[in-house]
Amino acid sequence: MSAQATTDHDTIRRWVEKHGGSPARVRRTGGAGGADDPGILRIDFPGFSGEESLEKISWEQFFEWFDKNELALLYQDENRFNKIVSRRSVESQLH
Repeated sequence: MSAQATTDHDTIRRWVEKHGGSPARVRRTGGAGGADDPGILRIDFPGFSGEESLEKISWEQFFEWFDKNELALLYQDENRFNKIVSRRSVESQLH
């Protein structure tokens, strides 16, 4: 299975919610880009390994920093595989 890349907010939100996830950040990261900087962004799927290290954030905050840091989401429709990467690393795959 190959991963798809997107920066589209609606596509990301639909995929995450379809798979039972929510926007999150890694605890004890952030602040370098200002007081509102959430740090390292992740997608949290309850019941998986990130429970202790992740903190839920709003979609608004997630997408603000997702765009500010020029990120993209690699994902597979069939499962929960996802990775937040630099847009430059997947430019040829973005629509």
